[in-house]
Amino acid sequence: MDVALSSLAIPILLSAVIVFVASSVMHMMLTYHKKDFGTLPDEDGLLDAFRRLKIPPGDYCAPKAESMEAMKSPAFLEKVAKGPVVIMTVGAGGPMNMGAQMTQWFVYSVVISFFAAYVTSRVLTADAHYLEVFRVAGTVAFMGYAMSLPQFSIWYKRNWGTTFRSMFDGLVYSLLTAGTFGWLWP
Repeated sequence: MDVALSSLAIPILLSAVIVFVASSVMHMMLTYHKKDFGTLPDEDGLLDAFRRLKIPPGDYCAPKAESMEAMKSPAFLEKVAKGPVVIMTVGAGGPMNMGAQMTQWFVYSVVISFFAAYVTSRVLTADAHYLEVFRVAGTVAFMGYAMSLPQFSIWYKRNWGTTFRSMFDGLVYSLLTAGTFGWLWP
């Protein structure tokens, strides 16, 4: 017999809260993410240049070809060979609003927990053992938290070390999610 998704509301919310707290501790107290971003030489000069250019917030790459055909042009190939190749996200200036980012992170964690609950409730019955629940919920949560990250290293040249550190975080979050579901399985 399938497990009603409504009976998993507490594990969904509690696992999101646990992940939220764990991620806060991991990012504020542990130092292994300090290597994720390097320091630019002449940061002030670069930021002044960006301000003069008035680049609106968004994602950019340079050089950028407007078509597959343009990617074959000698001018584009020369720009790529000469370098640098830049892939960047530009944000608006102003005060940082960590509240909005933290809210989005919590909602994201709830969504991952919801899908872990959905899949686990369709695969297992109410009498499933802790380790069965742990395995299924943890696998789904790991896929949500970690398995989409390598594409940024593959396609956008993100440092693989940064990706692997973030995937490690995803592993921790998925283990916490799995443990919560195993513990509170109806």
